[in-house]
Amino acid sequence: MNPQAKFIFVASLTLGTTITISSNHWVMAWAGLEINTLSVLPLISKSHHPRAIEAATKYFLVQAAASTLVLFSGMTNAWCTGQWDITQLTHPTSCAILTAALSMKLGLVPFHFWFPEVLQGSSLMTGLLLSTIMKLPPITLLYMTSHSLNPALLASMAALSVALGGWVGLNQTQVRKIMAFSSISHLGWMTIILIYNPKLTLLNFYLYAMMTAAVFLTLNSINALKLSTLMTTWAKTPSLNAALLLTLLSLAGLPPLTGFLPKWLIIQELTKQDMAPTAVILSLLSLLSLFFYLRLAYCATITMPPHTTNHMKLWYNNKPVNASVAILTTLTLIMLPMAPIISTIV
Repeated sequence: MNPQAKFIFVASLTLGTTITISSNHWVMAWAGLEINTLSVLPLISKSHHPRAIEAATKYFLVQAAASTLVLFSGMTNAWCTGQWDITQLTHPTSCAILTAALSMKLGLVPFHFWFPEVLQGSSLMTGLLLSTIMKLPPITLLYMTSHSLNPALLASMAALSVALGGWVGLNQTQVRKIMAFSSISHLGWMTIILIYNPKLTLLNFYLYAMMTAAVFLTLNSINALKLSTLMTTWAKTPSLNAALLLTLLSLAGLPPLTGFLPKWLIIQELTKQDMAPTAVILSLLSLLSLFFYLRLAYCATITMPPHTTNHMKLWYNNKPVNASVAILTTLTLIMLPMAPIISTIV
């Protein structure tokens, strides 16, 4: 892709995200979401592969429908209450429509079908954008309207997202699809606590974005798209693969790594809200996700490269490792001791 064109698309993506997260009016939020959608479409389809074109088409249709529902929700609330302010969303029908629209944008169950397919048809760097930056505006809108949303509906969608994200990810062999179901599972953890402690939802998102960025940048450096390719990278970049092992375990939420911090705080908050059974269910369901994280880690670091003659080894391009990989991986591993400071903030 032309560097000037790529700069324009990335700048438009930044502009759309900034407009949405800083707006108070529903029309401005909708405009920012549309700018985001239109700016990321060329990045998805830049490889001109049929699967990439299909992913871009699916993404456009889903996001256009979700943005329309967001605007319709704001219009319904303005019709009934006379308020266009995002924080003044009080009409029950508008709240239900907005929940469905933002769940569709995020990829929460039962509106999750598009996300693994779109991520599979995109490159690793575009997948990183779709998994992190593109989820910030909808989560911000959920944060601003959290006081008006239905707790039972959000809790049901969150539990289903954690369950399905772990269950369907078990038999995947494509790394991008595994990361897509990982994202769905993490979104369930963010949604379950949204009503009771919205700041904790944002903290979970920031830590998830940091850990996911470390995984995607590492996978991009070793050019691994499948589990069979991941098995052959240990002999070429052993230190990077060892860091990937620890990053995946952090993404799974194992102590004493950083990924344990948001789950610890969420379980603590759910217990304070007399929702201990929900916390137990989510903790047990997260074991499903732990299985495919361990499977990725096992393929990356523990298995020997296959020696059979029918296995085609890919040509290895020695890509320069991005310096941000080291920074993100370090933060992914050592932030748990900051838990007392973070817990006082949230």
